[in-house]
Amino acid sequence: MTSDGLPPLREVIRQHGLAAKKSLGQNFLLDLNLTAKIARTAGELAGATVIEVGPGPGGLTRALLANGAARVIAIERDERCLAALEEISNLYPGRLDIVAGDALKTDLATLAAEAERVLIIANLPYNIGTELLVRWLTVEPWPPFYASMTLMFQREVAERIVAAPGDDAYGRLGVLAGWRTSARIAFTVPREAFTPPPKITSAVVHLTPRPVPLASDASRLARVTQAAFGQRRKMLRQSLKALGGDTLLEQVGIDGTRRAETLSIAEFVALAEAFEG
Repeated sequence: MTSDGLPPLREVIRQHGLAAKKSLGQNFLLDLNLTAKIARTAGELAGATVIEVGPGPGGLTRALLANGAARVIAIERDERCLAALEEISNLYPGRLDIVAGDALKTDLATLAAEAERVLIIANLPYNIGTELLVRWLTVEPWPPFYASMTLMFQREVAERIVAAPGDDAYGRLGVLAGWRTSARIAFTVPREAFTPPPKITSAVVHLTPRPVPLASDASRLARVTQAAFGQRRKMLRQSLKALGGDTLLEQVGIDGTRRAETLSIAEFVALAEAFEG
């Protein structure tokens, strides 16, 4: 037994036959010291409602509850994991809500509608992590329903999230994250910490919403950045041709010979505001 009275995660996985499924992007984090570190990275949990996506056998779930989260809403698509999560719920009566379903089809804001403070904390399944983040960054209205996000990604994705103009990793994710949040990489996690080990290192990113980001339409900004970085080695007049090209660029005073990675977030916002598509 571990300090919370529950079996070690390896035993939980064995008891419930939870071999990780590649089709679900599963890599289980079994080191309870690391799950506790993720929970602490999110800051004060007392009184907070935490939304966790992809809890699997519940390693991070246990850390969130042990570190004082008032309520955890765990969204799990894999029905095999539900019994293991129920065992955690029994240890923490009334504090763990298990939602059996697909996070991509779940309205998180509605789930936590009555909560005073919501945190999103998750070791995201690799195959849907980026899509979920983009949704949470472009949610309306803003400020969003959550106070912060503490999320695990592949390290190369984490680097794209925190990248600044001119960085090799700067792209659509860096623009969207930098526009609406302050993002930092808290720490990296070696591949050996997971079962099965992924092929690359992971990293935990902490994102805090900016109360008043530059005014822009999220859908237009997403479209402009997608076009600009879709052909990132080309000049902007070419990559943005379908959105107006030189005409659009001239409206906001941006040289069409520049490339996407040189533009500041403010310049991308200006392009999005000028684009009428």
